[in-house]
Amino acid sequence: MAAVGAETRATFGAWDYVVFALMLLVSTGIGLWMGLARGGQRNAEDFFTGGRRLTALPVGLSLAASFMSAVQVLGVPAEAYRYGLKFLWMCLGQLLNSLLTGAFYLPVFYRLGLTSTYQYLELRFSPVVRICGTLQYLVATVLYTGIVIYAPALILNQVTGLDIWASLLSTGAICTFYTTVGGMKAVIWTDVFQVVVMLAGFWVVLARGTMIVGGPRQVLELAQNRSRINLMDFDLDPRSRYTFWTFLVGGTLVWLSMYGVNQAQVQRYVACRTEKQAKLALLINQLSLFLIVSSAAGCGIVMFTLYIDCDPLLKGRISAPDQYMPLVVLDIFEDVPGVPGLFLACAYSGTLSTASTSINAMAAVTVEDLIKPRLPSLSPQKLIIISKGLSLIYGSACLTVAALSSLLGGGVLQGSFTVMGVLSGPLLGAFTLGMFLPACNTWGVLSGIATGLVLSLWVAVGATLYPPSAQSMGVLPSSATGCAEPSANTSGLLGPLLAINASSRALRMDPGRPTLADSFYSISYLYYGALGTLSTILCGALVSCLTGATKRSALSPGVLWWDLKQQTASVTPKEEVATLDDSLMKRAEELPPRAKRPPDFLPTDDDHLLFLGQKEVNGASSGSWTTSRGQEDGHDLQETDL
Repeated sequence: MAAVGAETRATFGAWDYVVFALMLLVSTGIGLWMGLARGGQRNAEDFFTGGRRLTALPVGLSLAASFMSAVQVLGVPAEAYRYGLKFLWMCLGQLLNSLLTGAFYLPVFYRLGLTSTYQYLELRFSPVVRICGTLQYLVATVLYTGIVIYAPALILNQVTGLDIWASLLSTGAICTFYTTVGGMKAVIWTDVFQVVVMLAGFWVVLARGTMIVGGPRQVLELAQNRSRINLMDFDLDPRSRYTFWTFLVGGTLVWLSMYGVNQAQVQRYVACRTEKQAKLALLINQLSLFLIVSSAAGCGIVMFTLYIDCDPLLKGRISAPDQYMPLVVLDIFEDVPGVPGLFLACAYSGTLSTASTSINAMAAVTVEDLIKPRLPSLSPQKLIIISKGLSLIYGSACLTVAALSSLLGGGVLQGSFTVMGVLSGPLLGAFTLGMFLPACNTWGVLSGIATGLVLSLWVAVGATLYPPSAQSMGVLPSSATGCAEPSANTSGLLGPLLAINASSRALRMDPGRPTLADSFYSISYLYYGALGTLSTILCGALVSCLTGATKRSALSPGVLWWDLKQQTASVTPKEEVATLDDSLMKRAEELPPRAKRPPDFLPTDDDHLLFLGQKEVNGASSGSWTTSRGQEDGHDLQETDL
């Protein structure tokens, strides 16, 4: 195994570039075909939700691809390498997230028929809360997507020497192009292809690496002897980067903020034909996530056994943990042309899926939350043009953030989860307050969001300025004593390890280091989202009680989760969707605004329609209601105007 670490680093060959270029070509072709087939998009809803006619399989795979980007392709193996196989507990957090999303959040969004999740915040609270949530989401998504685009650029720069700016521009340009042209259908079907490429990349690394080490038994034995098989870590110390409790609490809430209320994912749920199909898509998503995370963590353990006595980070072959994966691919596939290109395509696929998803979602919330309420008379054709222009603008913004992501010091995985935890955690708290606490009012939710944002941002900035020691985070030891070609200068080989130890002692002895640096600032980054969510809920509930709780009778029907469950308990939602033909759509669009308003929802203030973008409400039985996505009494009703 030491020999692997001592080899001269290989470079990309012609076949690698062919495989990589083929993946880009297929992704672009799928995106264009799905986006332009059957006449392309006829209105903004086609662009953002695929006409709400998609089935569970492609949507489920797309859900998995959306946040399984190059950040995970690079970051998860590196984390498993440094912290052990306990990273698999992440799958438990994802499973709990899927169960909670399917049971509590998905039914509300689906039955209200919303294109933007932040329309809910106006239905439940006020337009101010909606705008606040929209802006917070846009900031979080631009930052997250920028980090995701930076990750494959890092790979290309590391393994091929390709200029990092060329990498950034090619990544951003391709996904911006097919997202702008193809809309949601292009995003989802390219995601399906990209999930297959991601899994193929992981599995060839697992198979080849295991063979070199000597088989699965040898891999497990070596990993066990060096404490990498450490699933039974139940340490309650929140400063420990990864434990069972970290993933159970922090991991679940972080993933819930991404899947339960995040626009990019909810936009896919409502694109399904029926609610049953949407829940099935969640199940498919969960199975795909388990395969991806377990494959990535397995690659990390195999990497460790390959470099067990010659850690390339300590030796100086790489400069950051995120570069472990591309290096091992070049080392073990030096004599197999095309496979390094497949891995690069694997990472690139993850990035394209996440970036295209984010760009489409940001354009959707901008149109639904910021443009339509102020310009309700815009024609469908103009909305399509605006939507495509916004996709182009947001793609450019993400590229700008990507250029700044090289300044990250904690790795791309930590950087991405920190952004989502800090900014999306309070939003999860806001939606939870709206759906499950009838007494919560506008002042309460705004105060909660502000408190959650301040607290989570405080700890994240503090951890950046005063990073925790490797010892407190639980970094497992690695070695460079078996390298075949030691440096002439001893410090060249052991310097990084000695520097880590010295810096850990210096951190503890630094008189200028604040007291919170080794306690509050040192908590695991997975707890940032939980801190934001829980503080938002607690503060929101308290302020609502102090400022006058909202009366239950003042709330519109459908905004509370149990209202939906009670009122639709005896009603079976429609399982089939009638596809609207062009003539019916045209006639519906020509109706005056008042003629298109749902007749069953009349609780308005100053003649302001509460159910923005809501579909027709079906009076299936007395005292019961459910949203319908098809036709009622032969009449087709389109989105309401403001």
